[in-house]
Amino acid sequence: MTTHHISAEHLSIERIAEIIDKGYKLELSDDARKRIVHCREYLDHKIEQSDKPIYGVTTGFGSLCKISISNDQLSQLQINLMMSHACGVGERVPNDIVKIMILLKVQSLSYGFSGVKLDTVQRLIDLFNNDVYPIVYKQGSVGASGDLVPLAHLCLPIVGMGEVEYQGERMSGADLNKRMGWTPVKLASKEGLALLNGTQNMSAHAVWAVINATRLSRWADVIAAISLEAYDGRIEPFTHAVHAVRPHQGQIETAQRMRELLEGSELIQQPKVNVQDPYSFRCIPQVHGSVKDTLRYVTSVIDTEINSATDNPTVCPDDDLIISAGNFHGEPIAMPMDFLCIAMAELGNISERRTYKLVSGTRDLPSFLVAQPGVNSGFMIPQYTAAAIASQSKTLCMPSSADTIPTSQGQEDHVSMGANAGTKLCKVVENTERVLAIELFNAAQALEFRHPLKSSPVLERVFEQYRKVVPFINEDQPMYPHIANSVKFLRHATID
Repeated sequence: MTTHHISAEHLSIERIAEIIDKGYKLELSDDARKRIVHCREYLDHKIEQSDKPIYGVTTGFGSLCKISISNDQLSQLQINLMMSHACGVGERVPNDIVKIMILLKVQSLSYGFSGVKLDTVQRLIDLFNNDVYPIVYKQGSVGASGDLVPLAHLCLPIVGMGEVEYQGERMSGADLNKRMGWTPVKLASKEGLALLNGTQNMSAHAVWAVINATRLSRWADVIAAISLEAYDGRIEPFTHAVHAVRPHQGQIETAQRMRELLEGSELIQQPKVNVQDPYSFRCIPQVHGSVKDTLRYVTSVIDTEINSATDNPTVCPDDDLIISAGNFHGEPIAMPMDFLCIAMAELGNISERRTYKLVSGTRDLPSFLVAQPGVNSGFMIPQYTAAAIASQSKTLCMPSSADTIPTSQGQEDHVSMGANAGTKLCKVVENTERVLAIELFNAAQALEFRHPLKSSPVLERVFEQYRKVVPFINEDQPMYPHIANSVKFLRHATID
């Protein structure tokens, strides 16, 4: 089993995808261990030597920051914080995102600016390495003092509380400890706050979304190329000279990608009757390219976030500083997540429009893509489904980061709502995957009506792979299994 060593070295989103997909184990590097121990020793010394209150360490939290806590209550303060903040409701956060949350929390704590003990971080690693998934709920975080509510649920099991899913069984944190032979971690001062402050819930949703949005952006070009072939579209709108005079990077990349995908196609080379194509075909470089540019920007922001310490207060041993500030605030990633939400909804919007054109009975394609329309409804209703999904995505494009509701008696008077941005972004990514899968379902059906002419070698190979899991539809039959298989195809098939 391959091991990933947690360190201060750069952690990329691509590396996270590799760790999760290939089931890597985690282990602290020697440097990370030294950083964690050094910071904890410094904090303990500071508490012993200083009479000044330290927020969240020797004081209460939020608007209770003026209340000092005696030394004999510092550990209980942290446990109380964990319990009182576990207020999540709604649906569960999916296990694959929970696992990313654990990884990101370990990474953030390992920099040595959080003041946690070594055994606390190690227990989080134990959860990760044993595929233990704490039960975390989607609703409850306002994304300002970090992701307090979801991170409370994430971390309660290490102290023997909360709930987890282990080997398909839901159990209490106490039962998990018995099952694993673990002793609950005894929290020291500041540790509860370090575990609960931070943006790991928002960031995990963002990482998951970026990974999948990147995959879908690549698939969107391939599917659009198949649709263009099936619709008897033109290649001229992808000519480099057109895009050289408006040189947005994503636009140029998309036009080049389309030319590569269509190279060697008999269909694209045949004489065209239609002088122009609809925008959903003609403007693929402009729309898909904008999505690529958005993804590039959002990826850069999330990349910075996941390589940061985001709890509070920040403990800087080498500078002899313990500072209460605002690194937990989710605004830096809330707005980019809202931006990516819009981009992915647009990718779904233009995909649904191409599906509509394919079933419209034009350009020598039969109505609703069946040989005998009338007695057969054919592909009439999959387009309805795509339209419904695309519409829902549009309603989710209201930016969460545009809202704020004060909390903690006004002490936390401006919040990011980044957790809401993250959950709805993931929903839109899932929606877009389904809309693209429906377009591919339609495009593959339509392409068969162009035989015996062939598409490009690349697209023919994709078509051949696809036909192994989704058949040509001769007569009406239940369509939902084919749509589901089309979604699975986008998740597991490789793009040449």
